[in-house]
Amino acid sequence: MLPSQGYGQFSNSGELLLEVGGKLPLTRGITTLAGAGGGALTPWATISGNELDRGIGATGHISHVHVSDFSLTSIGAAAGFYDKVELSYSHNIFDTRDAGALLGLGQGFKIKQDIVGLKVRLAGDAVYGQDSWLPQIAAGVQYKRNNRAGLVKALGANSRDGADFYISATKLLLAQSLLVNGTLRLTNANQTGLLGFGSAETGYTAQPEFSVALLLSRRLAVGGEYRFKPNNLSFAKEDDWLDLFAAYAVTDNVSLTLAHTRLGSIATFENQNGVYLSLQAGF
Repeated sequence: MLPSQGYGQFSNSGELLLEVGGKLPLTRGITTLAGAGGGALTPWATISGNELDRGIGATGHISHVHVSDFSLTSIGAAAGFYDKVELSYSHNIFDTRDAGALLGLGQGFKIKQDIVGLKVRLAGDAVYGQDSWLPQIAAGVQYKRNNRAGLVKALGANSRDGADFYISATKLLLAQSLLVNGTLRLTNANQTGLLGFGSAETGYTAQPEFSVALLLSRRLAVGGEYRFKPNNLSFAKEDDWLDLFAAYAVTDNVSLTLAHTRLGSIATFENQNGVYLSLQAGF
């Protein structure tokens, strides 16, 4: 696929043409469930918002995951400062639905979690660095705190709050209309922190995460993600997560993402597969 058919367009001299004051559609990424810019499950090194290095941009999102026995809603916003620094916030609501009664928690028992994130771009440029193999690289931290201190202690977790640390590398190959991302996360979170952090037997571990996206047109991307997860709690195993997604830029400011998710075992309930849907607005 030629660049003019995918993300970018070029002048006669070969210079990449961007819209004045903004990024190409979808190059800011969508929004993770934790609020950072990237895919649905894993952050990318890209910075949220449409603005480049001379402006401040922002995004807002609402996302929902519905699997066999549980559901999760994420609502939040992120701001990108001069395409260098990203600040993000996300509020997660985990609904146990009918499984809550079977777990002895009560029908429709909910766990809520607040996540504050910081991401800093360290090197590279995913869009402009087409003449270099150096990817865009960013480092980030996410502080998480849920509202069920007593529950997570009873499950064997050390704490209801904790922090993830990660480094991401993102490369956009315009000539191939292909984006690839790798993230390494240092974490002790149980089910992203919804079931607390750590345990008596385990602490922080390094977990890799991967994303790939193919641009079928300037506004449509398809791809997949795989996220390795720790397995800290003795009462229930925790599986890796994966998704297959399609993201569509309705306008330069609004995007929709639909994904099939496979989340494995959650709180002793196996085969948690379902649908992810997200709406993001940015400027």
